[in-house]
Amino acid sequence: MTSDTRTALVVRGGWDGHRPVETTDLFLPFLRQHGFRVRTAQSLDVYEDAEHLAATDLIVQCWTMGEISREQCAGLAAAVRAGTGLAGWHGGIVDSFRGTPEYALLTGGQFLMHPPGFSDHRVSPVAGRADHPVIAGLDAFDVHTEKYWVATDPLNDVLATVTFDADATRPRAAVVPAVWTREWGEGRVFVSTIGHKPDDFDVPQVRALTERGLLWASR
Repeated sequence: MTSDTRTALVVRGGWDGHRPVETTDLFLPFLRQHGFRVRTAQSLDVYEDAEHLAATDLIVQCWTMGEISREQCAGLAAAVRAGTGLAGWHGGIVDSFRGTPEYALLTGGQFLMHPPGFSDHRVSPVAGRADHPVIAGLDAFDVHTEKYWVATDPLNDVLATVTFDADATRPRAAVVPAVWTREWGEGRVFVSTIGHKPDDFDVPQVRALTERGLLWASR
């Protein structure tokens, strides 16, 4: 899965609470070690540069909230449809551009809520997908971070889940996707809902599945 010709574009910005520069910087050495030439962008205008995106093998996006123009969204979707990979984590990919349904259709999910603060909770790989390269060999693991409730596309390949217990609002427990992959035309999309803060990636399983997801999504 290594090459000396692949290019990764890291697009980062939006709400600073997810520390888009600091968290994406954690993965730049990894990408370079796997043969990627890495570029960064702090503007969504890059999504309107069709030639640039066509020469990009992987887009890593960390952009929470904000707005994306029709032209920018169309450019991103077209690039992925043509084979450019798209990957990201937490609010940087599933809480981006809330007012643009076309973007949620591309990523396969949309953040809806999380309980207040950070909580200890378990992330459970889906047993039937244990052979998927993103989660192969990983057992269930615990994290202390935000727990996302997301609306997701039924065409996603769900690789790991979290469980919300019954409470005053929910009459029964609910299993919610936490990590998934999907295909969009010729391109691949990887999404993990884990990664609110840099030390979330100190959990070995979180770091491993994120790194694997970046490689899996790349052309």
